[in-house]
Amino acid sequence: MSAEELAAHVCQTLGDAGITVTLTGDACVAIWSDGAYTSRDLDFVEQGVVPRRDIRRIMASLGFAEENRYFTHPDTEFYVEFPSGPLAVGDQPVQDVAHRTLPTGTLRLLTPTDCVKDRLSAWFHWNDRQALAQALLVARARTMDMADLQRWAKQECRHDAFAEFLSLIEAHNNGEK
Repeated sequence: MSAEELAAHVCQTLGDAGITVTLTGDACVAIWSDGAYTSRDLDFVEQGVVPRRDIRRIMASLGFAEENRYFTHPDTEFYVEFPSGPLAVGDQPVQDVAHRTLPTGTLRLLTPTDCVKDRLSAWFHWNDRQALAQALLVARARTMDMADLQRWAKQECRHDAFAEFLSLIEAHNNGEK
């Protein structure tokens, strides 16, 4: 299974058990960049309070074993993590999520715009240049709500860093490296 197929399978199985999760992080970058970035981790944020024992039980039914904070499976290189919520990008709660239907189930994940916000947030707050590169991969591959991104960056008090992000997109669009 690909990362996206596995993520859909996990998401669907948890959803069928009444647990709503949304894929975030690097795996969203891999999906929205059409594979220009790859990730081995699948980060899901739960909606509401979900006892860990419930997650553990359902993941075990899929053949995953808990190892520290991760769930691993002997038949895949991918590992699953459930970072604490709430589902947010920077200080902004996520309002809408994307859905992708695959043969293995329906996957809930950050929209491309919120995926970029998520990566920019890591860059803004921890100076994570890899996160900036990931945001650029998604922004170059997908249509973004630029007005929403700009409003969000201003709310995060990082209009200056957002201006750099925009200049990097413009340079790419003009064929510069």
